[in-house]
Amino acid sequence: MNFSIEQITTLLDAKQIGETSVQFTGLNHLEKATDKQVSFIGTSKHAKLYSSSNAGAIVISENLQHLVSGDKPLLVVSNADLAMAKLLALFEPEAPYIEADIHPLATVHHSAQIGKDVSIGAGCYIGANVIIEDEVVIYPNVTILDDSKIGLKTVIWPGTVIRERSQIGAYCIFHNNVSIGADGFGYRPSEDGRGLIKIIHIGNVVIGNAVEIGANSCVDRAKFDSTIIGDGCKIDNLVQIGHNCILGRCCIMAGHSGLAGSVTLGDGVIIGGSASIKDHTTIHAGAVIAAGSGVMGDVAAGKIMLGYPASESRDKLREWAAVRKLGKN
Repeated sequence: MNFSIEQITTLLDAKQIGETSVQFTGLNHLEKATDKQVSFIGTSKHAKLYSSSNAGAIVISENLQHLVSGDKPLLVVSNADLAMAKLLALFEPEAPYIEADIHPLATVHHSAQIGKDVSIGAGCYIGANVIIEDEVVIYPNVTILDDSKIGLKTVIWPGTVIRERSQIGAYCIFHNNVSIGADGFGYRPSEDGRGLIKIIHIGNVVIGNAVEIGANSCVDRAKFDSTIIGDGCKIDNLVQIGHNCILGRCCIMAGHSGLAGSVTLGDGVIIGGSASIKDHTTIHAGAVIAAGSGVMGDVAAGKIMLGYPASESRDKLREWAAVRKLGKN
């Protein structure tokens, strides 16, 4: 793929400063880019690398333009990170080919309903009464068990297991080895005190539209009723979402974070990496939980929480500062 600087300028709706006849073939970091690659400056830290970069053109946020000399072609935009997302989509390689058909080595139950232009790879198992809507792509070695539904144009990568009765929306992406609908974690001591009694989970998982779930992440089914992931949620790799959790719209959970059972997240909540949330906790809309934090109680809308146990970020920073002062005395 080759694109001129004029084509890229038009795509980004950027202000172009400087000319070049180079045909650009890709993107890279400032310190690694060649003269046929575009790079980005989105922070003042990155601006320091400008003079030593070999990039053929640089996309820069307009509030940082004064930090560079302009001897390399610049594409000035309001937000370099969002511009980068557009260019990554432009240069994205084609996905691995899979024929729009059912592979002979896939097993599809006779009662399953398969829509138009569906791709089902080798080694897949599609159970009884499963509904797969049009243009779904299922890569090899995926299992979808009985009475589940997969929405329009969802893409499911190898190794994913979708357990019985799960309901998946349209335009979702499940990466390698995602687990949807496994039993929730529930045990009680037996009456004689000599063992543990397993709590059966008879509910399901309901996932909205345009949800993306990273590799090796797990969403457990509800004890009864449903574990719910709202439209537009983005889940990183190695994330655990326990039984009966409810996520609102467009929540973000970073890698290694986890929700215990019956946690509720409002719309737009952000959970940082390795953060953990206690069971039966509600985190209201727009709150942010910093990486590594442990939330032990409800969080009000819009709050930023930090630390273990978590408290409001300003309070926690003052607490840490006071502890450091005590250590110096």
